[in-house]
Amino acid sequence: MPSSALHRRRALRAAAGATATVLCATLLAACGSSGDKGATAADANDGKPVSLTFWGWAKGTKDVVAAFNASHPNIQVTFEEIPSGNAGGYAKISNAVKAGNAPDVFNVEYPQLPDFVSQGAVQDISKLVSADLKKKYLSQAVDLTTLGGSTFALPLDAAPQAFYYRKDLFEKAGVAAPKTWDEFRTAAEKLKAADPNTRIATFFPDDPSTVEALSWQNGAHWFATAGDTWKVDLAGAETKKVTDYWQKLISDDLVRSMPSFSQQWTASLQKGETAGYVGAAWGGGVLKGTVPDASGKWAVAPVPTWDGRPASGMLGGSTFAVSKDSKKAKAAVEFATWATTTPEGIQARIATGTSSMFPAAPDLVPVAKAAFKTDFYGGQDIYSVYVDAAQSIKPDWTWGPAISATNGSLKDSFGKLAQGGTVSGAVDTAQQATVAEMKNRGLKVNG
Repeated sequence: MPSSALHRRRALRAAAGATATVLCATLLAACGSSGDKGATAADANDGKPVSLTFWGWAKGTKDVVAAFNASHPNIQVTFEEIPSGNAGGYAKISNAVKAGNAPDVFNVEYPQLPDFVSQGAVQDISKLVSADLKKKYLSQAVDLTTLGGSTFALPLDAAPQAFYYRKDLFEKAGVAAPKTWDEFRTAAEKLKAADPNTRIATFFPDDPSTVEALSWQNGAHWFATAGDTWKVDLAGAETKKVTDYWQKLISDDLVRSMPSFSQQWTASLQKGETAGYVGAAWGGGVLKGTVPDASGKWAVAPVPTWDGRPASGMLGGSTFAVSKDSKKAKAAVEFATWATTTPEGIQARIATGTSSMFPAAPDLVPVAKAAFKTDFYGGQDIYSVYVDAAQSIKPDWTWGPAISATNGSLKDSFGKLAQGGTVSGAVDTAQQATVAEMKNRGLKVNG
């Protein structure tokens, strides 16, 4: 029987995503047999009251926990809100895991899950996740929480892309919501011509997730596997088309460059100096909470594509993972299951008015739609946009096991764009940093 560390390493070599099951068939020892997968029924609370600790930052989580506690007297969850992952939340979780005082369960986004698995920070919960439960989620979400054939988290939401825009400013400039990236640039030019202070969108140098999602949308595959070897291809042609396009927008001063969700960004939205936001389904609630005084002025449209045909990547999206040392995995999975697959759990989150997440359990989309008040969007049926976008998510995207190195490198380089750096150059540097980190972890890598 391999050690747990070796098990994890081999499992990651066996890859994430849709290819994992196939790879496990040829690397059975690496992926583990059905009898040695992670948390077991012995982790059960055996009917006795259980207290769980939970860290997260997703909008509406506090209300979800309150509703769960009210309906589950035998499992009580103590919630601590932490900074979002890229704003320090992941560092806090990693440090807690290393110190042995991590919460029982925590939120982690899809891109970072393989990294946490690679570091041994989360439990294999395969034995606590039935096939019937998996069927409740989008297959793409199940793929992204399955590594080496094992389940390491339960998906909360998918994150299909969307474009939010100020209807009044677009009308003033005489432009419609762009359907293609060519139209997006034309709209950017017209908006600026109509008002020199107006830009169509923002490039976030502190958050690479938009570039990643746009690359995914264009058919890139940053990570793949062949046998037990990872292939890393951050700078392929599909990605370069995206990065060159955004570099031109930045160089031509057609988009703003400022930190995501910062006071600076909020002020530009409030002043009407930023007229659009390339985001995802969850962004609808974020925007509503950020500029409530602009109620009725905003609308949501499908994110532009290169050929006008629907296509989307996923920008973020969260899961529930159980920390490695928790002795309460069964209760943690019960809580996560309730939060992600029951109408009560989804309704509690969306009804806060701060979350517009797209449930990873498709049957609950009508619940989310009914719970989200759309006054901010002039009564628009924004969930119909999300549903269409979710159906156009490109399949077979896999996240790599060292995304913290990838994102760290991208953020460092994006921060130097004003000093002569380029978006494409940042991706090239991140390719090298990612490969180096994966090799440092003992993984086989081509790239």
